[in-house]
Order: sequence, then structure tokens, then C-alpha cells
Amino acid sequence: MSIFVNKDTKVIVQGITGSQGRFYALRNRDYGTQVVGGVSPKKAGEDVEGIPVFATVAEAREATGATVSMILVPAPFAQAAVLEAADAGIELIVPLTEGVPAQDEALFYNKVKRQHPDTRILGPNCPGLVTIGECNIGFIPAEVALPGNVGIVSRSGTLTYQALKELGEKGIGVSTCVGIGGDPVPGTSFIDCLSAFEKDPGTNAVIMFGEIGGSAEEEAAEFIAKEMSKPVVAYVAGVTAPPGRKMGHAGAIISGSKGTAQAKMEALTAAGVRVGLNPTEAGDLMAEVVKGL
Repeated sequence: MSIFVNKDTKVIVQGITGSQGRFYALRNRDYGTQVVGGVSPKKAGEDVEGIPVFATVAEAREATGATVSMILVPAPFAQAAVLEAADAGIELIVPLTEGVPAQDEALFYNKVKRQHPDTRILGPNCPGLVTIGECNIGFIPAEVALPGNVGIVSRSGTLTYQALKELGEKGIGVSTCVGIGGDPVPGTSFIDCLSAFEKDPGTNAVIMFGEIGGSAEEEAAEFIAKEMSKPVVAYVAGVTAPPGRKMGHAGAIISGSKGTAQAKMEALTAAGVRVGLNPTEAGDLMAEVVKGL
């Protein structure tokens, strides 16, 4: 089982004729993902190695039955691309684009939430998601992973990749891995993913990777304490980050005593989460959890 995507998911790529759109559309298709179309208004009627290109998302969805759109367009056009996908009835929108202005993120997130409450946005500035062996949407190097029953959710792209590698080396399989991104206005939160994993019969445990800044991890800790019956392991990056300095993501900044790695780790520990001091230790803790299931 899985969350959000599986082998039957049909995907279109907005920006498929750009270098990045083309590369990842073909890479994801090679993994087994059903990449059924692309959108590029000026190149409608063409194809990318057999993937048909349409002028609009609405046309692509009508012709292919796609329910997911992966967006790889320049940051100034990301807002329009997300809103077009939502208006066309796409159920899961994955804008991978980096550098989207925070005000654009806030605008399209709230507009989609109001006008299309059943539509999910993952990102922007995220690595995407993968259900192992079935469907890969985005940048995640799923080839290093094994299929199994551990769910992964992470704010950090590189830690997402490391989590898959760490677990794979220990022989631990993964159901779905979700990179939610670390921008100030993420479309999908830790809680969204934890809730979905809790309901998924194919996921028996969850590992989450957080980082400094914001309150998402503390909110997740509260949810875990109240709602999660499945064991959770965590790692929070940024223990040595100096207050007031941006570290990587736009959302990863400490303000005063809020948003520190230590505060997040304490909140998670109090919620019953086993917290590793580094990614490898988190993987070791998950190995112990899996052995005890």
C-alpha cells in the first residue's frame, strides 16, 4: 500500500519541453511512472520521446485522464502553473520549482484551498514523492530504496535521499517517501503525511526528518502524541545553527528561542518519538523499531 500515489497514478508534466522538465519526465517514466502527457503552450502537438505535448492542462487532463501534475517551470511562472492545474481538476499538484516568492506561495495555496478544497499541493521547492517500485514524481533517487512498510516524510531534499539510502542499506523497505519542502508556505505538512501514513495499512512505522525554523515539528509532535498509534522516529537538522541566520531553506531560520533544533527534539521526545542525533542514528533507531514490530 501507499499514500498519495501508486502504480495506477497518471502524471502530466508542466514545462516538459524545458531541459529539466524533459529530463525528469523521462527519468520518472523509466522508473515505471505513468507519465502520460506534458504541457507547453508553444509546442502543443509535438511529443517528448512519445509523451504527447498539450497546450493547456485542461486539454492534457481530458485526453489522458491524469490526476497529478509535476511542475518544472521558472519561478515567475509557478503561481500561474499551479492555479491552471487546480482549475483543470488536477488532484495532486507537485511544483518542484525553487525560488518561488513567498507571497506567490501564500496566494496560490490559499486560493486553491478556498476554490478547490480537495486538491493537494506538494511543495513548492520540494524533491517530490515516490511510492517505491510504483511511481516516482520528482527528483528522488528511488533506485537506492527497497519496497516495504516504513513511511518517510522530510522537509529536506538531501535528507530525503539519505533516509532512503540509510534504510535500504539496513534492508528496511519503504512504502512511500514524501519530500514536503522547507519553504515558508508548504502545500503539504508533516501532519498531512503523518495522518495519511497512520491510515495506510501498508505503513507500519514512520521516520520524519525536520530542520530548524518554524513550528512544523512541534505541531507534528502534538499530533503524534494524540493521533498516532504507529511508531515514529525522527531527526532534526540544524543543532549547531546560530540564531537569526538563514540556513538553507527560506523557512529554516531561528527567531529568538523559537524554531531551534533542541526545542523540536524535546517536543518530539515528549511525544514518544525516538529521536536520532544524526541521520545514521535515526536509521539505526528505525531498524530497532522494525525489528520489534
